[in-house]
Amino acid sequence: MIVRSVILGVGAYLPANIVSNAELSKRVDTTDEWITERTGIKQRHVAAEGQFTSHLAIEAGRAAMEMAGIKSSELDLLIVATTTPDNTFPATAAKVQAVIGRPGIPAFDIQAVCSGFVYSLAVADNFIKTSQVKTALVIGAETLSRFLDWTDRSSCVLFGDGAGAVVLQAAEGQGTSADRGVLSTHLHSDGRYADILYADGGVSSTQTTGLLRMKGKEVFRHAVVNLADTAREAVEANGVTFADVDWLVPHQANSRILDSTAEKLGLSADKVIVTVDKHANTSAASIPLALHQGVTDGRIKRGQLLLMETMGGGFTWGSALVRF
Repeated sequence: MIVRSVILGVGAYLPANIVSNAELSKRVDTTDEWITERTGIKQRHVAAEGQFTSHLAIEAGRAAMEMAGIKSSELDLLIVATTTPDNTFPATAAKVQAVIGRPGIPAFDIQAVCSGFVYSLAVADNFIKTSQVKTALVIGAETLSRFLDWTDRSSCVLFGDGAGAVVLQAAEGQGTSADRGVLSTHLHSDGRYADILYADGGVSSTQTTGLLRMKGKEVFRHAVVNLADTAREAVEANGVTFADVDWLVPHQANSRILDSTAEKLGLSADKVIVTVDKHANTSAASIPLALHQGVTDGRIKRGQLLLMETMGGGFTWGSALVRF
């Protein structure tokens, strides 16, 4: 018998303010057709004034706990994956912890940009597998609208705000791919490409937050290769094939990357959970938001095999194979 990290519940929160491509075209030199053709995005949610990343994270976390049927007193670990924290410090996780009402347990942020949720899932899974904790709340939350350059139509149209969360809890498994829970996680990074997708500010360098900058064609080229490679890595590590995968739950960067990756893996489009059209790219929140969508609309069912894969600035990339 071995210890597995089973997903007990999922949660999501999206700001009420929805900005369509048509509305965005009034602010930026772009059109609905231009955005849709290149990205598949039709709209995005934007946080209201005074609505912070922690506020989104709290709502998503509460929703995941409600689905899991657990109280805050049962949590042993709280991780928030975010690139857009409320403050330089304290960690956004600490602010979430205070509101949820679980003092004393470890609570910290992980910053791996769009790969943040998979990185955080891996960390929580290892805490659980080593029996240091029993129950963990993992949240991906972003307010990316706060550091976009709204004069750069190549980047500002791509992103949105939101939060998604999962509750993980220790359970016994047989050590096979038939087990429920996180079967494996695979993390990578390569800092040689830091100048392809980055923010042009920081506490140490400019004493400012900076704005998001990206070289879209280069990101696309690396994304398709890295995502396919890490997806194969997860499948091969568990002795299964892509035919065994029920759902691909990918980072939602843009529809062309989703389509290209699925094609390279030999997966049909109807096995891919897609939310980029409604949410845009929500960075660390995108995978848990897509997971929540698939669970709540009934497509993802208990016992099904899920492949999560992601890539973000750094570069960072990774995958997780999970039996829901």
